[in-house]
Amino acid sequence: MAGTTVTRAQLAEAVYEQVGLSRNESAQLVETVLELVAGALEAGQPVKISSFGTFAVRQKGRRVGRNPKTGVEVPILPRKVLVFRPSQVLKARVNGLTAPDEDDA
Repeated sequence: MAGTTVTRAQLAEAVYEQVGLSRNESAQLVETVLELVAGALEAGQPVKISSFGTFAVRQKGRRVGRNPKTGVEVPILPRKVLVFRPSQVLKARVNGLTAPDEDDA
């Protein structure tokens, strides 16, 4: 799966190959997990996956921005943003290092 964007279909195929569920069951499992994560985030709950990271919703307040072309000040309305904080284990893997087993996600 390296080199390209990982899709739902590729995740389902990986579950099929590695877990042994049928293709339909694998696809449904991936959909269920993604729906649970999305539902929790929609409800404002953080999602912590041990040794992977934490997904959370953060509220950003109203602020004043600037149009980069004209320099005119423009109000930026309050909004919610999704943030992801990787665990130390994931950071180490991405950097090709080994990290001690930990639950810091």
